[in-house]
Amino acid sequence: MSALNNRAVILGGNRIPFARSNKQYSKATNLDMLTSAIDGLVARFGLAGENIGEVSGGAVLKHSKDFNLTREAVLGSALSPTTPAFDLGQACATGLEAVVSLNNKINAGQIESGIASGVDSTSDAPIVVNDSMREILLELTRAKTMVQKAKIASQIRPAYLAPQAPTTGEPRTGLSMGEHQAITAAAWGISRQAQDELAVASHRNLAAAWESGFFNDLTTPYLGVSRDTNMRPDSTVESLAKLNPVFGKKLAAEATMTAGNSTPLTDGASSVLLGSEDWAAEHGFTPLARLVDAEAAAVDFVDGAEGLLMAPAYAVPRLLARNGLTFDDFDVFEIHEAFASTVLSHLAAWESEEFCKDKVGLDKALGSIDRDKLNPLGSSLAAGHPFAATGGRIIATTAKYLKTTGKKRSLVSICAAGGQGLTAIVEAA
Repeated sequence: MSALNNRAVILGGNRIPFARSNKQYSKATNLDMLTSAIDGLVARFGLAGENIGEVSGGAVLKHSKDFNLTREAVLGSALSPTTPAFDLGQACATGLEAVVSLNNKINAGQIESGIASGVDSTSDAPIVVNDSMREILLELTRAKTMVQKAKIASQIRPAYLAPQAPTTGEPRTGLSMGEHQAITAAAWGISRQAQDELAVASHRNLAAAWESGFFNDLTTPYLGVSRDTNMRPDSTVESLAKLNPVFGKKLAAEATMTAGNSTPLTDGASSVLLGSEDWAAEHGFTPLARLVDAEAAAVDFVDGAEGLLMAPAYAVPRLLARNGLTFDDFDVFEIHEAFASTVLSHLAAWESEEFCKDKVGLDKALGSIDRDKLNPLGSSLAAGHPFAATGGRIIATTAKYLKTTGKKRSLVSICAAGGQGLTAIVEAA
């Protein structure tokens, strides 16, 4: 591979339509969905039997049996079984991190091609027993005789039998992501109407994109589902205004976050094909875009000094400064809609001279973005958010959007649990 033509390019993507939790995909596993998303990509690009450089992927909610999830998906797909794969994880930024990792490997000349992927199912979330029960069960597996097993089993108490389902609570605070964001929304003075307006725009934009056929070569039907099931194109600000708050109830009348302006629990999987320019040319593939840089950030949210989901507000200024860019240099802003108020809090932070000076170290506010450039094809409020699959959805969507519209540059931003965030610059190829 020549030094001049080993730059990584984004060639396309595939995902299964996202579905609300405990609905159409309730019996599907992470492995089922991830394999389907990868196979759809393989079929679209005629890669059956091909040895891809590497496949990266992950899931936020994983069963212990899924310790080698991405590799198992490769083995169950039409790819050559000699294609290596690895799992990674960065909460909701997992899918984007999967893209960044392969993008960097291709740019370094380590591989010529790669598939970045991500999947999550809250319908098939792992259920565990409490620690006391787990210890007893482990002792039972080591017992040699029936007498030993009976003695160990006698330690079981009724309370030990209660299963423990996974929660969205942060281990260090005990607060859910929604409760954390409710505090942030109140701190930034994000209004209920602004959140509802953003949610309505997301649904309408996503629906329009589906109706135009934009997603036809970015998705494959799965289990009878051909479109994202959370999409509500008939949503209005008036209808959303009737919903009661579901987060921040301690804020009483100041609570603004409802089921209508928050993302629902969702199942789904996504995949993105990347390759060097030479590899793409050899296979006759037309590059859509390239990921030119990425920046991660983390905040200390435990003591309340910063909001849980505010890390992108710190990452974006650093990313832009390193590349000598301003908001005016971008044609589209793909900002993950964990909650409508999350996006609006980030925008408010970038518009705040105090925040940008005191928290980021700039000499002035980063600035405002043109709202017409924000998530023009809808985002997570409408499509849903299967944690590790969101990054792949966003990258494939924005890469195709740049190619088909003749736009030049996109800013991608994803907040994640644990006070983290990952951002990236994507440019048309």
